Amino acid sequence: MAADRMNSQQIQRLDDETMTTQPGQGERRRLPAVLAGASVAAVGIVLILLVGLAVDHWPFAFDRSIILGLRAWGGPSWLPKVAADVTALGGGIVLTIVVVIVAGLLIVQRLWLTALAIVASSVSGNIIVELVKLHVARPRPDIVVHLVTVTHMSFPSGHSANSAIVYLTLAGLASQVTQDRATRAYMLVVAILLVGAIGCSRVYLGVHWPSDVLAGWSFGTLWALAWWLATARVRSSIGGER
Repeated sequence: MAADRMNSQQIQRLDDETMTTQPGQGERRRLPAVLAGASVAAVGIVLILLVGLAVDHWPFAFDRSIILGLRAWGGPSWLPKVAADVTALGGGIVLTIVVVIVAGLLIVQRLWLTALAIVASSVSGNIIVELVKLHVARPRPDIVVHLVTVTHMSFPSGHSANSAIVYLTLAGLASQVTQDRATRAYMLVVAILLVGAIGCSRVYLGVHWPSDVLAGWSFGTLWALAWWLATARVRSSIGGER
């Protein structure tokens, strides 16, 4: 009888461990170090921009220097085409396609909370970015010829902000339902590199001041952090989503 009781307890313990390691079952995840580091950097950038705005006016001196320096350099003959292709990855059509595809995949996997959070964060974040653009009404750079066609205002960079909102939120929320630590880190690193490349392409193409891009990166990163924390709390309170 004692042996049967011990076997029963061991089986129950194994079942409990299995339940706590299944994706979407309300397990507690620590904030990924990559996302935490990016968020700290974002706060630092915001503070620097605010101080710069208090003692100077935009465009800042470094805004002009970087754009003029990049245009004087030019780079290899293939770089403008590559920059245009990279910048398209942060455009509204591409980001919408990515969100729809990923949300559909999550729904198929019955990860309803994650799918809802990704859609809600992307839509609401884009609305805020557009409202800030209209309110600030900062003109586009006019010191170099634009290498791609642009419309609307300049601050913050919509491509930089929205790509951070989408790609970082996708990677961050996916880390909550992904077991392998290396996979979680890989997704976040790739997202940060992709967002970084998109923002840099906007400056190279002459359609955004560097401070536009820095502000967009910062907002998108902190937006992704906020949705990571909110989703983790909801997931924990409801015991998962499956």
